[in-house]
Amino acid sequence: MFFPNSQQGRLRRRRLPSLGRLFLVVLTFVGAAVADSVARADEANERPNFVVFLADDLGWGDLGCYGHEKIQTPNLDKFAKQGLRMTQCYSACSVCSPSRSSILTGRTPYRNGVWRWIPDGSKYHLRPSEITVAKLLKDQGYATCHVGKWHLNGKFNSSEQPQPGDHGYDWWMATQNNAAPTHKNPTNFVRNGEPVGPLEGFSAELVADEAIDWLQHHRDKEKPFFLTVWTHEPHLPIESNPKFMELYKDADDPGIRQHHGNVTQLDHAFGKLMKELEEQGLDESTFVIFTSDNGPEGSGEPFPKNPQSQRNRTRGSTGGLRGRKRSTFDGGIRVPGIVRWPGKVKPGTETKEPVIGSDIFTTICDIVGVPVPSDRTIDGASMLPLFEGNQIEREQPLYWRNHLSDDKHMVALRDGDWKVIGSSDMTHFELYNLADDWQETADVAKKFPVKFAEMKRKLIDHDAAVLADGPDWWKNDPHARKRKQPKPKKKAKPTT
Repeated sequence: MFFPNSQQGRLRRRRLPSLGRLFLVVLTFVGAAVADSVARADEANERPNFVVFLADDLGWGDLGCYGHEKIQTPNLDKFAKQGLRMTQCYSACSVCSPSRSSILTGRTPYRNGVWRWIPDGSKYHLRPSEITVAKLLKDQGYATCHVGKWHLNGKFNSSEQPQPGDHGYDWWMATQNNAAPTHKNPTNFVRNGEPVGPLEGFSAELVADEAIDWLQHHRDKEKPFFLTVWTHEPHLPIESNPKFMELYKDADDPGIRQHHGNVTQLDHAFGKLMKELEEQGLDESTFVIFTSDNGPEGSGEPFPKNPQSQRNRTRGSTGGLRGRKRSTFDGGIRVPGIVRWPGKVKPGTETKEPVIGSDIFTTICDIVGVPVPSDRTIDGASMLPLFEGNQIEREQPLYWRNHLSDDKHMVALRDGDWKVIGSSDMTHFELYNLADDWQETADVAKKFPVKFAEMKRKLIDHDAAVLADGPDWWKNDPHARKRKQPKPKKKAKPTT
């Protein structure tokens, strides 16, 4: 056997004619390239791919696998049987932009600056100083892609603020906030900085198709990949494919047909993507997590004034939890959460262990072996112990603050089964034991004064630390201040 780099090989090489030497150089170069390619492929096979699939305004009770008796979600129900269903999964906020920022950074929203939902054109954005999981994975050799809703800047597709490509994504097709004019035939998507123009179809499937096209034609297949798929469904303005509404034709209420059809539309898109992973032989090597950004919009009740109104289509279910979108009660923040990771997560399992959106960042870092940034507070914890049936080890508690919640219930913190909720000025507090009262019906502060004092102090201290950490954009924003309370009536002057 001839080894070109051995001492014997070097002696032989000197006696080769020039043409032979050239051939040897080419052979050596090709061999090295092949070896490098094989090594990269082996490394990619050892490191899992990641898919973070995020629904918009999907309630905790909106899926068949979470107990809904009417909405048909066969693909997600199947997915739940293939992985771990988390019954106490939380978003990091009860509105969209903050919860999304936390998924990407592992930091609670008031720390990373995305403290509120971001209006089109506003100054708020996910700052370039924030380190996203997409950026960390890209630096580790991952191919990265984002498709669907973005909603992490006010000046979308503008050089004035960071765009998805500035936060670590090689490829992206997104909207600033909602699909417009509705989920049907949207016109406001942008791909890699270029407006896409009018599209035909419904948003969730269009988003899934873009992800599939990237997997098939645009990603570097020698690299593992990180893919975020964030649908608009079932956020307003809802518009559902008639074939999915047909499944609910027995419902007299058009709002029910639209909403339930919209969730099935979302489920169909999810199923298409999972089928593509399977057909490409990627399902066994891909970590997939499905969740939602917050609880359901609206009251959930009919809108009799105008049954055709979009407001009549906000018919999501909290599964019996108190509160809805914008609330710090569990109906606003507890969401579906399902993880599938073949060989690592036992199929058909469930857990009551509380998890939160910021945990996604830390979990992915832990899986890949990337240290989380040490120059800032990371609120998320790794879920890896959970996959082995153990408790999650947390340095930071589960915590929420939302300026759109009612003033008495704006801030909350959970520790074990205990949850304390406080007012914006930290003068009013309530205590709930979620193990005994999962619907948060009874304030037990007076019944457990020692625990109440402990939890209240934790909330006050933690809230102060969070507010002191991030940018103070919220301090001078009129939306951060609650609506003015009516002035107390002046006492009538005594008559003489």
